[in-house]
Amino acid sequence: MTNSSESTSHRYTPQLAGDIESRWQGYWRDNGTFNAPNPVGDLAEEGADLQGSEKLFVQDMFPYPSGVGLHVGHPLGYIATDVYARFNRMLGRNVLHTLGYDAFGLPAEQYAVQTGTHPRTTTSANIDNMERQLGRLGLGHDRRRVVATTDTDFYRWTQWIFLQIYNSWFDVEAQKARPISELEAKLAAERDDWADLDAAAQQAELDAHRLVYRSNSTVNWCPGLGTVLANEEVTADGRSERGNFPVFRKRLSQWMMRITAYSDRLLDDLEDLDWPDKVKSMQRNWIGRSRGAEVDFAVSLAGPKSEARIRVFTTRPDTLFGASYMVLAPEHELVDALVAGASYADGVDPRWTYGAATPADAVASYRAAIAAKTDLERQESKEKTGVFTGAYATNPVNGAQVPVFIADYVLTGYGTGAIMAVPGHDERDHEFATVFGLPVTEVVSGGDVPVTEAAYTGDGTLVNSANDDGLDLNGQDKAAAIETTIEWLAGRGLGEEKIQYKLRDWLFARQRYWGEPFPVVYDADGVAHALPESMLPVELPEVEDYKPVSFDPDDASSEPQPPLAKAKEWVEVTLDLGDGEQTYWRDTNVMPQWAGSSWYQLRYIDPTNSEALVDIDNERYWTGPREGAPSGGVDLYVGGVEHAVLHLLYSRFWHKVLFDLGHVSSYEPYHRLYNQGYIQAYAYTDARGV
Repeated sequence: MTNSSESTSHRYTPQLAGDIESRWQGYWRDNGTFNAPNPVGDLAEEGADLQGSEKLFVQDMFPYPSGVGLHVGHPLGYIATDVYARFNRMLGRNVLHTLGYDAFGLPAEQYAVQTGTHPRTTTSANIDNMERQLGRLGLGHDRRRVVATTDTDFYRWTQWIFLQIYNSWFDVEAQKARPISELEAKLAAERDDWADLDAAAQQAELDAHRLVYRSNSTVNWCPGLGTVLANEEVTADGRSERGNFPVFRKRLSQWMMRITAYSDRLLDDLEDLDWPDKVKSMQRNWIGRSRGAEVDFAVSLAGPKSEARIRVFTTRPDTLFGASYMVLAPEHELVDALVAGASYADGVDPRWTYGAATPADAVASYRAAIAAKTDLERQESKEKTGVFTGAYATNPVNGAQVPVFIADYVLTGYGTGAIMAVPGHDERDHEFATVFGLPVTEVVSGGDVPVTEAAYTGDGTLVNSANDDGLDLNGQDKAAAIETTIEWLAGRGLGEEKIQYKLRDWLFARQRYWGEPFPVVYDADGVAHALPESMLPVELPEVEDYKPVSFDPDDASSEPQPPLAKAKEWVEVTLDLGDGEQTYWRDTNVMPQWAGSSWYQLRYIDPTNSEALVDIDNERYWTGPREGAPSGGVDLYVGGVEHAVLHLLYSRFWHKVLFDLGHVSSYEPYHRLYNQGYIQAYAYTDARGV
């Protein structure tokens, strides 16, 4: 030891630590210390005793390659799983542990736009930087299995999965997905008129049953980002989760995935998973299964079609005698027909007209006023507003003529987009009735105060609930009255029992550049054609102008303009899809960021397989059903609870379709889930409110 200022009193220095780390990492790399052998394929190892050792698949939710690299929250989970994986490896288990990159999507695109550099360039550089940082941590990953969702040989299989779902339908009786070709054969055998239909009519019939379909539906349009967003990507304040821009409701034609077909299985199979109760509850609440009845109210129209039926879903059909008005969502498909040519009768309550001379004017003004409200704002609004359509509907149990309103607290995305309002026994209906001076009738006894003063929502016996057509609920309890009412309605063709869900189909299109292109083209008539697997991958074109077409964030009237529409030479193509060469046009939307993360655990298993998504023997070994895990799935999955109803719900849906079609042996992607929590820090809000 010397007195030199450069010397130290101990031998272990940062330089020595770096040398030791570098030397051991080199040894691990050269000797494949963390390599996990597969049963078959390129990653199988001669002499590996897979029967004599247990396997363990440990997975982290993979990061998107941010320009700032790793943050402190990444090691929080990564180090924990690394310790767990090393411990089990030292016990002799065959441990699969690796990490890839969720590299498509809005975060990467926004960063590229901000820096003025192509997304592919910035994404590649960001991955290199994060690889360097992960290397410094010395994590025990099998680096042979690293993937990025932007790799062509990865998103080729993302597109392939899309085609599997597109070319499938959900057999309700079997409760599983089946190839669309089987539905075509079924229809040909069962329908006498099938052979008489032309090709376009047959195709339209099949398209109506596909698990992927196009729908002219109400979507969340974000002008500031230039794209539509899924419900899960919109905050409770009605702003975009990414960027904090205003979001507006707009009707657009978009690709949808029929995730709702799997509602029961997504709910019931939660019982087989070793997940936190909190996450299971979040998924159950998001899916929102409830039993009730669908009931038809007849209504007269002013146009050429003189009558229509408004169908409502209610969990309390026993309270029908207390329904004193109806409310439709402002976007309901019947609203325009109801107000067409209609006028307000003399003496109509001025509170009902929104200050307009006609129902059509009132509806137009009201729709404009609520355009910027989110679903959550509309449901939780304390101030009840609405407009009378000028129409009256017939209550099916007593023949009463009840006025039909539109109001923002009713949503198209829930139930049928219409409700029968029972103000005596529903708080929101009572508030609305109070504001608009509508009648309130007691049909369930038990309240301490008159229902004209406050809604009674508890249990009790039915009162004031009988008609001359064989329906008498008086004196019955809730359960018995519900059964009696459903039976009466069904017997007269006025309604039927129904299981309803809050879950909506998955909006599966984004007006961006940086995403997976759809393996779909359109002919001159606008008919969609799925490309054959031999034409995959459909590669994202290199373009100079990749910036999304954004608008004034507050411009609700703006229309989406996908960046890919600018790539004219890529959009228009000549292809032979079986009928000779024709001109087609590619879809200029891209898939949402959730596409790649909905299946990446399968590619970790078999990352070099060029013939299949994953060899089922490898999948069965790593994630197949086993003792204690009848559903199969990854042994341990670690990530944030914020993905409970986004990534986790979507990946479960995709995996179940792949299971139904025989591509995997497990019916759940992740058996055990662990949420690592958050590292707390001070935060501030900038001028935009971010």
